[in-house]
Amino acid sequence: MGMIRPPGVYAPQGDTALLLRSLAREPLEPGARTLDLCTGTGILAVAAARRGAEATASDISRAAAAAAQSNARLHGCHVRVLTGDLAVPVSGERFDLVTVNPPYVPAAAPDAPARGRRRAWDAGPDGRLLLDRICRVAPALLAPGGVLLLVQSSLSGIGASLAALRAAGLRARVVARRAQPFGPVMEARADWFERRGLVARGTRVEELVVIRAVRDAATVRRPAGTGTSPLSRLPG
Repeated sequence: MGMIRPPGVYAPQGDTALLLRSLAREPLEPGARTLDLCTGTGILAVAAARRGAEATASDISRAAAAAAQSNARLHGCHVRVLTGDLAVPVSGERFDLVTVNPPYVPAAAPDAPARGRRRAWDAGPDGRLLLDRICRVAPALLAPGGVLLLVQSSLSGIGASLAALRAAGLRARVVARRAQPFGPVMEARADWFERRGLVARGTRVEELVVIRAVRDAATVRRPAGTGTSPLSRLPG
């Protein structure tokens, strides 16, 4: 699928392809409500819209949002494109399917970049700046029976994502895997990854996975030790 990609917008790569294949396996009823967070070029939202979904795409980058809108027009489909921080633009809405290809590359800086190309992949020392937030907000985004498809690297804690999603009341498991050599960004940080214990010495391959999480119940489990969560009171 040809896509317009302005400078600074994340180019569809191996993680995108893995997530697209997982999306293709999901049954989508005509008019199903879908959301693609961290949309980049909008390729996943476009793929859903071409199957008849009522597709929404969101990204914090204005350049990415513009690219997603242009790509929807290019492929002759309608995608509602929003700009904002993660799920904030769709607060209070529920979706039948949510896809996310977030920044997940471990980086020395403790905070996410405010601008520039690294904003599309840098995610703090353990790669979980966005992943942890996604695991927290995902249940409130899903309609009963709704599905989350999340792609990430083995370097950023697959087990941690599964545990967080399950603790929030979702049924979560890995449904797709792909091993691939480090690209230029990962290769440049390989020695640092070794020092951090994120990879074994000499390792220059990462495993990408897609996690599929399903919301079965009409309410979301409240994390232990917290007060009543507004998420648990949302109507099903």
